[in-house]
Amino acid sequence: MQKRTKKNTPIPTYIFGRHAVLEALAHKPEAVVRVLRARGAKRGDVDIELKRTGVSIADFDPRTPPAGVPSDAVHQGVIAEVQPGKLMRSYAKFWEDAEVTDDTVLVVLGEVQDPQNVGAIIRSAAAFGAAGVLIPEHRQAPVTGTVVKVSAGAVFSVPLVSIGNVNTVLRDLKERGFWIYGLAGEGGTSIHEEDFRKPSVIVVGGEGPGLREKTLEECDIALSIPIHSRIESLNAATATSIALYQWSVRHSGALW
Repeated sequence: MQKRTKKNTPIPTYIFGRHAVLEALAHKPEAVVRVLRARGAKRGDVDIELKRTGVSIADFDPRTPPAGVPSDAVHQGVIAEVQPGKLMRSYAKFWEDAEVTDDTVLVVLGEVQDPQNVGAIIRSAAAFGAAGVLIPEHRQAPVTGTVVKVSAGAVFSVPLVSIGNVNTVLRDLKERGFWIYGLAGEGGTSIHEEDFRKPSVIVVGGEGPGLREKTLEECDIALSIPIHSRIESLNAATATSIALYQWSVRHSGALW
């Protein structure tokens, strides 16, 4: 009989720090495998959430944190092992309880390859009141431990939606009453000129190539962000953050 190898054993993904762990337990307990607490650490609000959710807990030696957690990490005596795949929901599931108003904005990622950018975009989406971040299954950086860390816990508070073909989803969103904005350096409409009156979708392309031509054709408006001539372009995360901020200026109620 052939022995099972560890080749395909998934590498645990850890988040650390009291705030990040509390966010995970409060919003996505099903994604938390277990919580690790430093030996001798005082009990507190994390234990209250553990009791509420039923997530298991174990001790660890703070001098030798689990592999995958930097030895100098500021973990505050608490670490959680999470399953990034359980942070996602299907497109169909998302619409079971989603409500669309003029104060609704969604972010669609179009082949963003850098997990640092993905994490930063998710953080901005949460900060400016986005109702969800739609992430394609292919040719796209998935939600990993790096994404979770860079998002500073935002992956647990804003819906992350798994989608198939971006263009097909954009057409469906149009039928649901959304206005589609594609971020493009050569876009014909300056972001300062747009009032974002309708339910909005902000589509951001990959680093370097930007939005695919077919995806840009599905957009109602190609938005540009005016910048100084000394800089050729902004990275995906920065451009998305600016666009979401500009949207939120006209929809301040969404921040509440």
